[in-house]
Amino acid sequence: MTQLSPVPDAAAAVERLIDLYESSCECARVCLEKGEYADYAHVVYPQIVVDVKEWRPIDRSEPFGYVDESGRYVAVLSKPHLLRGYLEEQLTRLTENYPCEIFVGPSDVRIPPEYIKGVEMVPQQRPAEVPRPTLDEVHDAIVDGHWDVFHGDDKPLFHFGPQRFDIACARIEHYTGIEVDSLQKYILFTNYGMHMTEFMRFGLRALGSRYDSLVLPDGRTVPADAAEGVEVADLQTRVQMPRYDLTTPDGDGITMINIGVGPSNAKTITDSLAVLRPEAWIMIGHCAGLDGRMRIGDLILGNAYQRDDHILDRAIPVDVPIPAIPEVQRMLEASVEEVYGADNELMRTGTVLSTADRNWEWRTPRELWEWLRGSTAVAIDMESCMLAANGYRYRVPYGTLLSVSDLPLHAVPKLPAGAQAFYSNSKEAHVMCAVRAMEALAENPERLRTRKLRRTIGEVPFR
Repeated sequence: MTQLSPVPDAAAAVERLIDLYESSCECARVCLEKGEYADYAHVVYPQIVVDVKEWRPIDRSEPFGYVDESGRYVAVLSKPHLLRGYLEEQLTRLTENYPCEIFVGPSDVRIPPEYIKGVEMVPQQRPAEVPRPTLDEVHDAIVDGHWDVFHGDDKPLFHFGPQRFDIACARIEHYTGIEVDSLQKYILFTNYGMHMTEFMRFGLRALGSRYDSLVLPDGRTVPADAAEGVEVADLQTRVQMPRYDLTTPDGDGITMINIGVGPSNAKTITDSLAVLRPEAWIMIGHCAGLDGRMRIGDLILGNAYQRDDHILDRAIPVDVPIPAIPEVQRMLEASVEEVYGADNELMRTGTVLSTADRNWEWRTPRELWEWLRGSTAVAIDMESCMLAANGYRYRVPYGTLLSVSDLPLHAVPKLPAGAQAFYSNSKEAHVMCAVRAMEALAENPERLRTRKLRRTIGEVPFR
């Protein structure tokens, strides 16, 4: 490690990281514009080093910012401006808990030009001095607690390496069509355009309160003083996962993303969103009810997850329980009471079973019997368990609020006429339940700083 300079505190460290990164990006622009490729050797990611000088017992209620032993903790970072508040908070917490020294400087990891905003593409015959993006550096070894990562001379400080961070940001922009800068800390997932339209309707009404703009899926930004002239519509875009960002100055607004259908889609987007360290994500969608006493439109608050999609089996073995997050559960329950009334009988809690097979009910009665025998699942969908499992994996609090759209085991399959009538009657209230829960969580994010998602081994100091 070379050219590391001491910094006095967390705020100064973050400012130095941002300055170094922006200087590298400007150097890249100049190098490529002038063809002075030898100077590209100076285009490197910044790094931060925290030397924890002494381990000592701390308040055992601390949800993060603690270590198991003294030593050197290192992170090489990309786009630190996107994490300014997060980095300051994490560093402050760590340095208040232990005697530490902080150093910041350039790393020896070069930045591929494809990851730098505003850089012209390099010539077709790429000079040797200009690095290519490499998937060799894109992995989740830190998040997944690989042995070698945690047993070297330097210990990881942050969950992700810089190229993992960069490709995640690029994927978010690719799939949602909007740059990552406006993405908010509280994220709602759906797979229905009608939910997106209802969210747009709410967002336009809410501008001028705690929200200062609404970023639309087509890239337009509606400021608070221009909301009145915007037409509410189901905006069509060419991207796979349209997104709205209802923004606040501090980034603690609400983002809604239409992730489409299936657990693979759910993994694709959450693998990327996780690098930005959101405060929480919640799935609102539809499900098949399994209890014959249910009615169309009943709400299911998932409090357990039976994973039958097999997408994350290698990263999280199926015998590892995915717990419900009580802080999210309580807010969702309270929001249902607020929207539907305290005496409503719509909601029940229960296990959600997720499958990768949309036509799971097209099995023989005996096959269904054998599949569900012993299960306490009250609902089946395709995305909730994936979103919960990846929230567990990435330490992002999660929740699920589903609405029963069919009862296939009880002679009420999902058919077009009935489905459309149900959709039109339920969509606004369903969206508002999730929105109100997120707004309540945003009032006091400390309640989400749960130790339930911290690992026994293979954990980093940052949240």
